[in-house]
Amino acid sequence: MTSLLPRLLTALDRFNTAHPWDHNAHFHPWILRQLPRRFGSALDVGSGSGDLVRLLAARAATVHGIDPDPAIIARARELTAASNTAGVTFTVADAPTGIPGGSYDVITCVAVLHHLPLADALAAFRDHLAPGGTLVVVGLARQQTPVDHLLAAVSAPLNAAVGWRKNRDRTTPAPRPVAMTAVTRPADTGFPAIAHEAHRILPGARLRRRLFWRYTLVWRNRPHGHGDVRM
Repeated sequence: MTSLLPRLLTALDRFNTAHPWDHNAHFHPWILRQLPRRFGSALDVGSGSGDLVRLLAARAATVHGIDPDPAIIARARELTAASNTAGVTFTVADAPTGIPGGSYDVITCVAVLHHLPLADALAAFRDHLAPGGTLVVVGLARQQTPVDHLLAAVSAPLNAAVGWRKNRDRTTPAPRPVAMTAVTRPADTGFPAIAHEAHRILPGARLRRRLFWRYTLVWRNRPHGHGDVRM
């Protein structure tokens, strides 16, 4: 049994590699459900090829995407022009210091926060969020606790099932998801520490561990907000 488990995990990893799917895009519908039907301005931090930006543009008057990778920003502009999506701009910029000035009714950040200085980034999001605005983060955390490892164990076979379903009708190899930023690295901060810092900087923030190696954070910029950490 002890020698069988590593072989099974290796086989599962090979299957997942052969049947890739975009884990971040999986959360886009959930992100939209956290937002008003219409809002004025939005900022997507680490916008990559602009998929979420174009979704936000269906509800917002203006959407701005920032990413430090010039090549991916150029691709985002091409895709946005081809889709005739109005009210969208992209800038090559590093967060949190390169966030354009002004305030936004919505700020989103997907699979990027672990690349940034946590406290500085959360404080910048808070300072750039308009009164009544909504911040939505989908992030990655280091696996530390028994709950983390349990969710990872459940996610592994589910990841294979979703990958098979999304790829079963393909006749050519599935493309790898486009990288969100120029430099990638694994998350090195655990969920408890992230939650502690979020509650310090964003009183009332709601955080929750999720399947597929993600957690979510939602914060609404309103006085005397209340929230909790959902395990």
